[in-house]
Order: sequence, then structure tokens, then C-alpha cells
Amino acid sequence: MSSNPRFDIAGRTVIVTGGGKGIGKVYAEEFAKAGAQVVAADIDAAAAKAVADRLAADGHAALGLGVDIANEQAAQAMTQATLDRFGAIDILINNASLMSVLPRRSWLEIPIDEWDRVMEVNLRGTFLCCRAAFPAMKAQGHGKIVNISSSRFFEGTPNRLHYTTSKAGVIGFTRALAREVGAFGITVNAVAPGLTASDTQVQSTSGNYLAARGSGRAIDRVQVPDDLVGAVMFLASPASDFMTGQTLLVDGGKAMH
Repeated sequence: MSSNPRFDIAGRTVIVTGGGKGIGKVYAEEFAKAGAQVVAADIDAAAAKAVADRLAADGHAALGLGVDIANEQAAQAMTQATLDRFGAIDILINNASLMSVLPRRSWLEIPIDEWDRVMEVNLRGTFLCCRAAFPAMKAQGHGKIVNISSSRFFEGTPNRLHYTTSKAGVIGFTRALAREVGAFGITVNAVAPGLTASDTQVQSTSGNYLAARGSGRAIDRVQVPDDLVGAVMFLASPASDFMTGQTLLVDGGKAMH
């Protein structure tokens, strides 16, 4: 049975930041299964390399890179390594962020340096990765950027105010950048996940909290990383070529907009 070319990403090169662990690792694995050439980039270089090595052992084209996305030179080196290996950057998934390591506490108790580091990674890092990938996408005449926000934008979830604020910023960034790069055949969209039981999230969150945060969903169960893959792949595929500046909320129908 032939596949629908609208959804075909085989042969495309995708960079997944935060691709060594958690939800990012799942994105990297699923893009590889769909036939994409995958770059797993993570501040944990060993984790990124382990993901790439496993994918390569299964016959997929993959590269693992240690990258601090908040560092401009590191972001540039990531895109250059991708071009050197695969010759293109078709898709950028801006998934890396600071979240699961952040204590849940009142906004009055957030240290200033912690606030700054969250903005540095979650906003500046997204900005730097987009700017580093842009020249290659412009030269190709096409590109797909998918930024990962959060359902916290819609819910106003408390106790990690810096994280919530940064993920709201990602949506504003997505909308404005979409208008700046649309003329070059590049789309920019966002996915806003609900609280997801990834391996990194489970390590920092009790089962009771995961269940409580999921209360009120139209689909009454805990969200898992696989629930996000379809939306991300859709925004990375030709099927979404006339869609840009948009945010897809994937939370089982808790916050609706």
C-alpha cells in the first residue's frame, strides 16, 4: 500500500533539541521510524549519542550531538554538523527546555538566577536555534520549525511561574517569526503539550500529581509522550504547508481554545 505523500517525511533531515531524554527522545525515535535523518541534540552529550547509536544500530541515519542551545556558538555548530553530515536542515523541533528540574514553589521564592536561566534556555535557546537553522532553510526554499510550548499558557498553571512565562513567550515568538520567514517557504508552528508522563517528568513528579493535573480532561487518562508525536509530525510534514503561526494544544481536551 502506498503512503500519502502529504504526510511523507522520509529522507528529510530533522534536528530535535533535547533529543537525548524524555519526550525529545521519543520524537527522535519516531522520526527515525518514519524514515527521516535524525539529529538528536542535547546538553547531555552522552544521552544524545546513546539515542543516535541505538537508532543507527537499527539501521536509521542518526547523529548525536552535545549542545547547549543557549550558547550561540553551540547552536551554530549544531547546524553546521547537521549540514556536514546530511546536507540539509528540513525540520527543526525546538523541544529542549528547563522544566522537570525546577522546584514547584511560589513565585515569591523563585531565585533571580533561576528565572534568568529558564529564560536563557527556553526563549533565547529557541531563538538561537531558529537563527542558526534559517540560512540553510532559506537556501533550500523550504523549512519546518516546530516550537514546543505548554498547556500552561492556556491554563495559567501556578508554581513554576518562570516556566509558564517562558512557554507563553514561545507562542508569541512563533507567531512573529512565522511572519518574518513565510516568504522563504518556512513555516513556524507550536505544539502545547499537557502535563506528560515522560521518563524525566516521572522522576520529578508523583503519580498522584500526574493524575490530579489530568483531572478534567475529556480523555480521562494520563498523557504520555506518544500522544504528542502525531501533532508534531503533522506540523513537520507537507500536510501543514499552508499552516503557520499556529499553536496546537494537545492535552486530552482539558483546556480548549
